[in-house]
Amino acid sequence: MKNTKLIEALNNCVTHCNYCADACLDEDNVKMMVNCIRNDKACAEICATTAKLLASNYEDVKSLVEACLKICQQCADECAKHEHQHCKDCAEACKKCADACQEYLGK
Repeated sequence: MKNTKLIEALNNCVTHCNYCADACLDEDNVKMMVNCIRNDKACAEICATTAKLLASNYEDVKSLVEACLKICQQCADECAKHEHQHCKDCAEACKKCADACQEYLGK
């Protein structure tokens, strides 16, 4: 399958973002986690959609991959602000996904 590395990075990012968002809801001060949750959800949505289209060999995905790159970077930055392990893990998954997006785009 074409684009296997990117698809795997996107799917891994989806998993970590969804887990992080759910874990943030269980934190004592949920209000401090609102931006993290929003970023996690947005990142998971765009990455899931992009992975599905890449897996079906849809050809015009460059703009989606560019959006993933931007949102993954934003999500990684937001998650990195928090000390929770789920946020650290999510930030790392988002960084790896952003790297895979850059590689796909030839940046």
